[in-house]
Amino acid sequence: MKKNWIFFGLILITACQLLNEKTKKIEKPNIIILLADDMGFSDLGCTGGEISTPNLDKLAENGVLFTHFYSTPRCSPSRASLLTGLYPHQAGVGHLDEDWGKPGYRGFLNDHCVTIAEVLVENGYRTIMIGKWHIGSKRENWPDMRGFEKCYCIPKGGGLYFYPSKFSYVVIIKFSSSVQVKDNVSMFALQTILYFLA
Repeated sequence: MKKNWIFFGLILITACQLLNEKTKKIEKPNIIILLADDMGFSDLGCTGGEISTPNLDKLAENGVLFTHFYSTPRCSPSRASLLTGLYPHQAGVGHLDEDWGKPGYRGFLNDHCVTIAEVLVENGYRTIMIGKWHIGSKRENWPDMRGFEKCYCIPKGGGLYFYPSKFSYVVIIKFSSSVQVKDNVSMFALQTILYFLA
């Protein structure tokens, strides 16, 4: 009889522990993806570069540094691959953002792929895109149509990065006047982060 109580007690303790593990909130990691055009692998300090890049080095040290990503000679196909996990032609961006009328050369992300932003939003993440988009300049191909909730970007390949152009769209959020920001890109990033934290 005593053995039965001990056995029952062990089952009850195990069941409580399993239930507790299931109900614990799983903390999701923050994800920041940086893509720098025209930068070589060894340009960063953390990969042996000659230039001091302490902030990027710290991100690499405390996060994940992709060392086996295939970068193409063009920026748009590299962006398409990074965002979708596919070869650029599979995503529809085999060259730049011109539509050549062929499946692998549409110049925008096709409907046969999903972006990392679309997957992250489905899993409870908040998504921001800042900078050069260059994988679809028509309005229906902009970042907010591919999973990004907020965006400060230039859909076409070139433009003014530090001041909004006709291609940029910004959500203005008020924050403390004690914060000093030197350019509009940093201002938007800070405003968006504060918005997401609110």
